[in-house]
Amino acid sequence: MNANLNYQSYIGGGDQYNLNFGHTCTEGVYDLCTDFECFWLLDAIISHQFSEKVKREPFQVWKLQRLEDYEFKLTATDGNDNIIAEQHIEFSDFKADEVTLWNVNRVILLPNEY
Repeated sequence: MNANLNYQSYIGGGDQYNLNFGHTCTEGVYDLCTDFECFWLLDAIISHQFSEKVKREPFQVWKLQRLEDYEFKLTATDGNDNIIAEQHIEFSDFKADEVTLWNVNRVILLPNEY
């Protein structure tokens, strides 16, 4: 199951929530993280912003994908399928098989909120 399917009604323009290191997230992302108990995912995305390769990309596509059981892979691209970061997550109780978030100029949002 793709978690994004549950949040198609969010179209942006709602509230934004302050995160660490100057980042914010949209209402859709906040609700997703609340429902799926995955605020750790935002921490993971923000932690990668200290990498020069990631930091210099103003548009980032972050995809969390289940590999098997409780094991996941987090991958970031520059929007053109060029990988800028990867992280293996050995254990997560994330309830869906995948989710995609965008980080655009320090705003983390759902693709449909762009």
